[in-house]
Amino acid sequence: QSTWGNHTESTAAAMIDIGVNLTDPMFKGLYNGKAAHDEDLDLVLDRAFESGVSKIIVTGGSLEESKEALKMATSIGESRLYCTVGVHPTRCQEFESNPDGPDGHISALCELIEKGRDRVVAVGECGLDFDRLQFCPEETQVKWFQKQFELAERFKLNMFLHNRNTNGSFYNVVSQNRDRFGTGVVHSFTGDLAEMQQYIDLGLYIGINGCSLKTAENLEVVKSIPVDRIVLETDAPWCDIRPSHAGYRFIQTRRPEKKKERFERGHMVKGRNEPCNLRQVAEVVAAVLEVTVDELNETVVENTNKLFFSTST
Repeated sequence: QSTWGNHTESTAAAMIDIGVNLTDPMFKGLYNGKAAHDEDLDLVLDRAFESGVSKIIVTGGSLEESKEALKMATSIGESRLYCTVGVHPTRCQEFESNPDGPDGHISALCELIEKGRDRVVAVGECGLDFDRLQFCPEETQVKWFQKQFELAERFKLNMFLHNRNTNGSFYNVVSQNRDRFGTGVVHSFTGDLAEMQQYIDLGLYIGINGCSLKTAENLEVVKSIPVDRIVLETDAPWCDIRPSHAGYRFIQTRRPEKKKERFERGHMVKGRNEPCNLRQVAEVVAAVLEVTVDELNETVVENTNKLFFSTST
């Protein structure tokens, strides 16, 4: 079991958000296809960096999203943005609908990884999601999840993994392919103690965000994660910590918000999560673990660097 190191204020670690959906239309001011306000991604990033976030990993969930994520990582954010390349389980039918066929789709993903070698830090977001089979059937998800381990193996990348309500299928696929990738993170973890332990035994990391902190049971699981396997994320614009959540009472930092219809520069949009709220996730997790936020961040950044940045500068 790792212990918390001696920590001084002068060495306070910056935070790394391992999962932000910056390609989401909400950051362009679009909600369900309707424009509510001007694009404000610049303000979102300013708030993140001002709050102590030093790096952001932009999540790719489809080929097109991955292209946009890499473009962001190479052109904005003062070299503090990185990205993943992969296909989310609910989008896996895109392998079969590509005019160039599934092999063409895989080739396009490979080209993207090759093009962004200094910015692409993981294959993903990939995995299984049996909660939303209306978007992609189970067998299609499994087939193309399996295929994405080839990308990790070929490019020696770790994995950014998604699992929802799969009754052991996700664990089975990952364990069968475990020798094909270095390590990975099961992001937005909401499972129980037994499931968490399965992933720890596979040598994986556990990604914690607001969705991981909803119930008293969730907090008990967080308390039991080995400290050297915890990484933090916001999953913005989703997974904000709400007043109904068990973790909410531990939040110390809040920023002014306005409804999207009353958008004002300098205010967050109510109900739209942002990477600056990584501080809130850290505050809740630190309180649950009974350590200071700075102690937690120091350890979590070390974990995150091992997971995603061990070969990058």
